[in-house]
Amino acid sequence: MRNLPIALALAASLTLAGCGDGDTSSSEDPKPTASSADYPVTIDAVNGEVTLDQQPERIVSLSPSATEILFAIGAGDQVIAADEYSTYPQQAPTTELSAYDPNVEAIAGYSPDLVVIANDTNGIVGALAKLDIPTIVNPAPATIDEGYDGIAALGLATGHVDKTAKVVADMRAEIEKALDAAPQEGLRVYHELDEKHYAASSSSFIGSVYDSLGATNIADAADKQKSGYPQLTEEAIIAADPELIVITDQVSYTADDVASRPGWENVSAVKNGNVVTVDADISSRWGPRLPQLIESIADAMASVKTPAG
Repeated sequence: MRNLPIALALAASLTLAGCGDGDTSSSEDPKPTASSADYPVTIDAVNGEVTLDQQPERIVSLSPSATEILFAIGAGDQVIAADEYSTYPQQAPTTELSAYDPNVEAIAGYSPDLVVIANDTNGIVGALAKLDIPTIVNPAPATIDEGYDGIAALGLATGHVDKTAKVVADMRAEIEKALDAAPQEGLRVYHELDEKHYAASSSSFIGSVYDSLGATNIADAADKQKSGYPQLTEEAIIAADPELIVITDQVSYTADDVASRPGWENVSAVKNGNVVTVDADISSRWGPRLPQLIESIADAMASVKTPAG
């Protein structure tokens, strides 16, 4: 079995603490820990320490991934508004709020007591701070481990630590099961993001999934800056000879279109019919549906046809 080194100890190992450093050894002024739902709590977020004096009841989510996570961990009733792309789950309160061009007045109009965003776009964190609105930046993780940390942070912030622990434990079990379904170590994979040949390298979240599955990511050689999303040339792709090519259903072309590209006929993935399409809605988000993505990729890797097989 290929095990993921996942940080699952929500009460101790994550860089989360309830008020200060979470030390409860002193009998004076005991401080809550991540295993409690007591307030105040302090979350060590990307944008610094964020202290919540009480359980938030009016959350605005400007991140589709965060919206999905909040509902999964039992905080859905606390979400009063979500951005325009928060389309899952169906009951998410999707609005016209933009995560790409956030408007502080529009956000403040919902009188939130917590805002969750993926990036500090346009200095929105500082603008909300001036209105005394706490904000947690919950960005796209670079690894699966970081994804679990992000989920745990939201569990602590919203007062749903126990439910969050169960969600993470269930995800871990499902992921380990999916990992066992990908027996082909070293399989050369190319995950294409668009027609300009931007790809997901091992330094990206989706790339970390391939790495955990034991694949060899052909985009790594082009990612000198470790950006996670390098642009490859057609010549480099053909020379790397990927055995599996993955695209999403969000691009404007199909697997057949990829297979019919001039000069690609001798690429192993094309020659052996191993160009597959995955759900962009799942592959672009980190959260409770991650096991579905890993399972679909593991199944694709396990079913790769070769001349000998």
